[in-house]
Amino acid sequence: MALSDRKYILWDTEGVEKIPPNEAEDIQAVADMINVAQKAQYNNHRHAYGGTHARTQGLVKGKLIVPDDLPKHLKQSMFEHGGEYPVVCRYSSEPGDPGLDDRIPQPRGFSMKIFNVHGEMFDAGKDLPTQDIEFNSTPALDLADAKTTREIIGLRMKYGQDKNELYKQLEARKDTELQKARDSVRNTHLESTRQYSQTSYRFGTYVAKYCLVPSSDTQKKLYEETVKPDQDGSDILSTWLQNFHGAHDAEYLFQFQLLENLEDQPVEYAGKVWDPEKYPWQTVAKVVFPKQDSFNYELKSFWEDHMRVDPWHGLKSLQPLGSPNRLRRIVYPQSSSLRRKMNGRKEIHVKAMDEIPGPVPGPMAQTA
Repeated sequence: MALSDRKYILWDTEGVEKIPPNEAEDIQAVADMINVAQKAQYNNHRHAYGGTHARTQGLVKGKLIVPDDLPKHLKQSMFEHGGEYPVVCRYSSEPGDPGLDDRIPQPRGFSMKIFNVHGEMFDAGKDLPTQDIEFNSTPALDLADAKTTREIIGLRMKYGQDKNELYKQLEARKDTELQKARDSVRNTHLESTRQYSQTSYRFGTYVAKYCLVPSSDTQKKLYEETVKPDQDGSDILSTWLQNFHGAHDAEYLFQFQLLENLEDQPVEYAGKVWDPEKYPWQTVAKVVFPKQDSFNYELKSFWEDHMRVDPWHGLKSLQPLGSPNRLRRIVYPQSSSLRRKMNGRKEIHVKAMDEIPGPVPGPMAQTA
């Protein structure tokens, strides 16, 4: 059956979201634990960071390009019409330690702020012509729902300095494999790493997950190289990024995977991968980055001290769905508020690329 003829589930179908009892209590407990972890990092560094994705690996400016000729079922939300949108993006390491050694395998992140986006927005970003999108290098989310998140963060905080004991605790769980997977991820070039939404989102009429796929030949080739702990430095990932982005243009395919079977493709539990053989990824746009310095100090400081990416800042037609995203709606603002307070900084909601420090890459500057 052609992809355009499949029976995709509508986003407001009964059962797409099912809020379990005590979820609000679990979410608040997580928010409080994240704040405790942030205070611990502040004690170490005398500077506060986000509860996760604390280590910036690079920042780049580019554009999202939506083609005019998408099939009807993919003409959803901001992808309904062809166009180009400026973007600023951040590469990161997922844990909450900004000093994490790059040679230690851990999930990596990628976040995107898209400008010139218009439509009906959520209240948190109703005056902002922007859409925030975030990714992770693992397709399944170990913090799969609010209950799991509360349990796992509790274990990491209690046994984080004793890996043997932490593993003992994790091995007593039914989701042992999911929880231990983060320590054995492939440690390779970030510009060559596929990135996933992990969680589900409204996609106009439908429901979907999304991913970014490195598509240039150079990016694909670099994926073959992995970090060598006995040879590479503790900042090898950001060094590789600078070397790549300084010499090459980059391109990613922006793909969506649509919901067809709620039992096989759970929305509330993000710990299960939606089988791409059954539910194929479909390209809706591409993201391109001209050659540039990917580690501008002024932009790094501005992003960390004043900006944040929140999937609830954006279009209602791209609404975050499921337990992990309801958690983010509470945890992200609380985490950000504490961080600004401890650092003596104000949160700044940028509305255009020219409000962000750092140079605009050559080809973008010519068309700005």
